[in-house]
Amino acid sequence: MQCNVGKVDKTMRTILGIAIVGAGIYFESWWGAVGVIPLLTGYVEWCPIYLSFDVSTCKLY
Repeated sequence: MQCNVGKVDKTMRTILGIAIVGAGIYFESWWGAVGVIPLLTGYVEWCPIYLSFDVSTCKLY
């Protein structure tokens, strides 16, 4: 897997994921589990949706 999630994108995914999980816990809803997806894609720096559209926010060095 090649990196296709950049630093800013990774930070935004992490913040969004934490917010969704937190809201799910606060409202006692299983929808909070959806927050695991942006957390996971930010952590591994790879997004399958970006791959299907041939998009990358990761800088090439």
